[in-house]
Amino acid sequence: MRFNVETWAPEYGAPTDGDAEETTAKVDPEVELAAAEWRSIASDADTREEIVFVDGVRRVDANLWIDQPDGMPVLGLCATYAAGVVRCNGDADTVAAVVERGLFTSAEGATDIETRHGVYRVKGTAGNTPPDLWLGIQQRMGELEGRVAAEQRERGLVIVDGPLSHHQGMPDAVGYIKTQHVHYLPPDLRTVMLGLPVGRRTPLFLVTGVRSFYSWYLRLATAPGPLGGLVRCEVAADRSITEAARIADRVTAVLPRFASHEHKDPRAPQNLYPIGGLERSLRRRLGDQQLLFRALRRSASSGRL
Repeated sequence: MRFNVETWAPEYGAPTDGDAEETTAKVDPEVELAAAEWRSIASDADTREEIVFVDGVRRVDANLWIDQPDGMPVLGLCATYAAGVVRCNGDADTVAAVVERGLFTSAEGATDIETRHGVYRVKGTAGNTPPDLWLGIQQRMGELEGRVAAEQRERGLVIVDGPLSHHQGMPDAVGYIKTQHVHYLPPDLRTVMLGLPVGRRTPLFLVTGVRSFYSWYLRLATAPGPLGGLVRCEVAADRSITEAARIADRVTAVLPRFASHEHKDPRAPQNLYPIGGLERSLRRRLGDQQLLFRALRRSASSGRL
């Protein structure tokens, strides 16, 4: 029996979902090349340009049950989330980092929670189930990422960790997706994706549905298995195909040099070094979770909920 061992640490799942779903969006794979001409594309773009990485982290500090007039308490989550920016131009420098705390709930009459170590501002959600509340946290974190990155748009490529659906305020950004849950390409074109050499990309394809974007796959580095080192990138479709291809070439040229190695990152090579470093820096800024949990319990016992 022949097999490959995925380089990602098992506790992080896998970079590609074995049960990945076929997309329900409309995909046009012929915006850059006709399907019969699909092949891997190399880039001769300048690899020395400045590049900006944007990412965020989030953590639930406590689950709350908020009393309601009808006697049925409603779930809420107290969460801390942060967003930051790393600029790479020879050296890597963190140029922005912001931390916020929120009470995510749909409970009637919810108010801010003041503790000795921070204030949890009410962040309304559309529902009160755990997925509703987690979506609220994700959306607010994406908004925060957009705000902290807004001042970096003139500095070169802006790479955000995750799909652009989480970063509506960043139309010029490039979405960087390191975990693949959806099949966008028809089976006859996946062979080009699977056969990508390191440092090459697929032709662009246009995805239209709830949102529209140009996308491509890129092989960052050598890794076990046909999907090892494979990532997907995307840009908003509010630009010409020529401009989208120019951005794809720039990304293809510069990103492989930031690919991580297994002995330094458990999600190598897809978790880029600047993003991994930024995540660690932001998590340290979230504060001590147990300290915040105790502060919330004291606030609850004093009746400030």
